[in-house]
Amino acid sequence: MQDLMTPTSSGFLEIEHRRACSCPPAHINCMNAKEWLKSQLGVWEFFYEGRDIRDKTVHPATFPISLARHVIKLLSHRGELVLDPFVGSGTTLVAALDEDRNAVGFDLQQKYVDLSASRLKNQSLFGKANQVPICDDARSIPAYLAAESVALIFTSPPYANLLNRKRKNKSRRERNNGQLGKVEQYSQDPRDLGTLALDEYAHEMGAIYERLLPLLKPRGHCVINVPDMWWENQRVTIHIALVEELRRRGYELRNIIIWDRTNLVNQIGIFGWPSNYITMGVTFEYLLDFWRPENGAQATASPNLEG
Repeated sequence: MQDLMTPTSSGFLEIEHRRACSCPPAHINCMNAKEWLKSQLGVWEFFYEGRDIRDKTVHPATFPISLARHVIKLLSHRGELVLDPFVGSGTTLVAALDEDRNAVGFDLQQKYVDLSASRLKNQSLFGKANQVPICDDARSIPAYLAAESVALIFTSPPYANLLNRKRKNKSRRERNNGQLGKVEQYSQDPRDLGTLALDEYAHEMGAIYERLLPLLKPRGHCVINVPDMWWENQRVTIHIALVEELRRRGYELRNIIIWDRTNLVNQIGIFGWPSNYITMGVTFEYLLDFWRPENGAQATASPNLEG
């Protein structure tokens, strides 16, 4: 990984974003037909590997490298630029390195940017692509990247205030997995979306993604990984709020994919029995796949910096 923190004369980050493959212009990825066929299923399953971070004391909400690799491979070409606005532990950047994509990730917390950098240093250095973690607010990203330079935006953002409360054991299974009674929220920084209630969270996410829309290439994809959550016996539909908000900001919803996490979950407690049926959010999450419409009015407009 090169030191690319010096901006160009235009003020933008110096990082490559052009294809490094010989695929026909109309192709959206470098996959062959067999690989494409496997990706058409609407329910995906992934597995962790030794390089993954699963210790919640290191980062409270990680996802498998294999998930990020699949999204990146499906929706970009070798050499193109991937953006993660909430990079966290750096999994997207590690996956981009694996798949020979350039990538840049942003996070409010220096400790997570340092973690991302350390993970990249421990990976193979044979690829030509570069991956850069940056400590800054996602709201500032347009100052770093040129218009239409990003092929794919992929992230698992803060989930409103899902983690900003003490963990309780409401199941009928007596257990303490080390999370009981803890608040796992990333920070209490007022800029942190993980401190916000759903309505304010959705609005702020919409404002951020409206700023990011001009950075996407026409028909470039934007994939957001989110769950829903239960709060005071009410289902909080984060995925619906984000779909509505991003559509309002000019994105077009293309696919909703279910990430089946049942193979990753151990010892599920008995919740709600026998009178209150509740599906366990830890067993599945949503992958919301949008793109920038090629001829959409919003896509060609300047971002609304007032949010």
